Amino acid sequence: MNRPEDEVLRAVTVDIAQGNARGIASIYNSAVAAWAIAAAWEIGALDELHRARTLDTTEFAERNGLDPQSTTGLFRALSAVGLVHRDGAVVHTLDAFDDMYRNKSFFHWLTRGSAELFRQIPSVLRTENRTGGDRHRDPAAIAYACREIDQVTYAPTFWAAVDRVDFPFTRVADLGCGSGARLMQVLDRHPGTTGVGVDIAQPSIDVARREAAEAGFADRADFVQGDVLSLEPRPEYADIELLTCFMMGHDFWPRENCVATLRRLREVFPAARRLLIGDATRTALPDTELPVFTLGFELGHDLMGTFLPTIDDWESVFEEGGWKLVRTNRIEMTVGEVIFELA
Repeated sequence: MNRPEDEVLRAVTVDIAQGNARGIASIYNSAVAAWAIAAAWEIGALDELHRARTLDTTEFAERNGLDPQSTTGLFRALSAVGLVHRDGAVVHTLDAFDDMYRNKSFFHWLTRGSAELFRQIPSVLRTENRTGGDRHRDPAAIAYACREIDQVTYAPTFWAAVDRVDFPFTRVADLGCGSGARLMQVLDRHPGTTGVGVDIAQPSIDVARREAAEAGFADRADFVQGDVLSLEPRPEYADIELLTCFMMGHDFWPRENCVATLRRLREVFPAARRLLIGDATRTALPDTELPVFTLGFELGHDLMGTFLPTIDDWESVFEEGGWKLVRTNRIEMTVGEVIFELA
């Protein structure tokens, strides 16, 4: 005969098992939703839903030459994690949607730009494969995501730093320029300037040249394929007065390499009077308190074998590298973001 306490124990056990199952399902569904967020942004559906607050996914699919069932499936994934409410093919935004929308570029960085890297984790973990991890990433997709990541994290502090430049400048260079957005923004805000963007990835350079032409900057912006870590002097570098370098400074490291790169920049850009370095730094947050992007960024760079310096690490190399630290701007929204103003 069953005792009442046995029934209570069985009920509690069932509740725990069901709760665990829901928790595991939530992890799985969130992984699917991350891919859906990136895809919905890239096809324009996320922007349209953000503006109108409601979207008929079947009508959107037909209007854009997409498969209706798959398009609705994207938003089922968003519904599963509480970002939208779905009534058949029609979706409506929920309260959490706007926070996700502000962070959509981080999901794109992870699932579109870094997908192959994370897919290859079992292989990349092996010591014999610990070289050239960056080959597993998509440079064009990374540039696409980083354009908005820059606006979300660095832009306000960057423009304040530019406004503090205490000398007139007419020539600017952006190192690790990606799609060229930052360089074109500087040229737009300073009509008398011309500049050059440098990036190691030819696909990013191709995008930058195309977009510069479309935006009317073809005669003011030049783009050069090159490795910022081993640049050689070129005529177009000789008169650069302002240098910017964002979201790639961690590639300068380890320390001895960073010092050498900073010194080389002094030689390659002899007229440069200000260098603005903006980048993520290694965080020390508890595992259960990591904000969006931090875990993916730090694990991704661990997999690639990239050293992520702390702010203290950075501040210890500038003088030895031939630069004077004028100001440290701590942003620290997701991955310890900081902008250093160097003279």
